Amino acid sequence: MEVKIGVQHAPREIVVEVADDLTAVETSLAQAVEAGGLFSLTDAKGRRILVPADRIAYVEIGGGVAGKVGFGS
Repeated sequence: MEVKIGVQHAPREIVVEVADDLTAVETSLAQAVEAGGLFSLTDAKGRRILVPADRIAYVEIGGGVAGKVGFGS
């Protein structure tokens, strides 16, 4: 599933492909915003993305990467 995160005062959004389901991502986001801490995601390749919750402008959850081109493994 694809997650797009808009960060305040940043010209580009963060796009992450995660293996988690919608509910898990939404719960993690809600907890981070409530606590005022870091919103963390682990992408499909195992990399960890950390965003300060107070700097998040928006989060778009859903869909996948459409139109992949090339050889997949």
